[in-house]
Amino acid sequence: MAEKPAIRDAIRTQEKILAAAQAEFARRGYDGARVDAIVARAKVSKNLLYHYFRGKEDLYIRILERTYETLRRRQSDVPVNGLDPLSAMIRLCENTFRVFVEEPDVIVMLNTENLYRARHIAKSTIIRSMYDRLSENLRDILRQGEEQGVFRKGVDPVELYISISGLGYFYLSNRHTLSMLFNRKLSAPENIEHRQAHLVDMVISYLTRQPEPGDWTPELAR
Repeated sequence: MAEKPAIRDAIRTQEKILAAAQAEFARRGYDGARVDAIVARAKVSKNLLYHYFRGKEDLYIRILERTYETLRRRQSDVPVNGLDPLSAMIRLCENTFRVFVEEPDVIVMLNTENLYRARHIAKSTIIRSMYDRLSENLRDILRQGEEQGVFRKGVDPVELYISISGLGYFYLSNRHTLSMLFNRKLSAPENIEHRQAHLVDMVISYLTRQPEPGDWTPELAR
């Protein structure tokens, strides 16, 4: 059965409002964003906005959910099932980095929410579940790599993801200051490609190198 026009119109209206809200939050942050500016961008009435959303905080949480959903979707948009563990890990590293490059609002939204100490994320019912699935996927890849003798044993999937994310996130979120300090245009396409290769090399080098006596291991933190 074809979707009813009223339902299609409601979905389109909500998408217009959310797109306008994302642009406003990315530009002005949570405190600086105004509902009046969002309705002006979306070209809808304030009453219509409040018909679909409870207010600015509700909109912000929805945008955060979309931000994290974009990040997770891009991390898994190329299926890793069926790939060998090494190829799957390389793909995950590349996709994590590329989403920061190609979806700059992701970095802006993450920076903003960190200023609020994850106050709004804590009110979302779905963001945590996205990362529970990510941890499971990483754990599966690491387990397969261990079983095949490709990866070292005992790698914490959460620690690994933080490292993968940080190697790309910090580079891009600080590219303006770092470019000035080191006199290198970090946003140039060739430097973006070099950084991606560097990120992959660091992660894979760590995973495929077997620990030696004296190396740090997770047990040392316990």
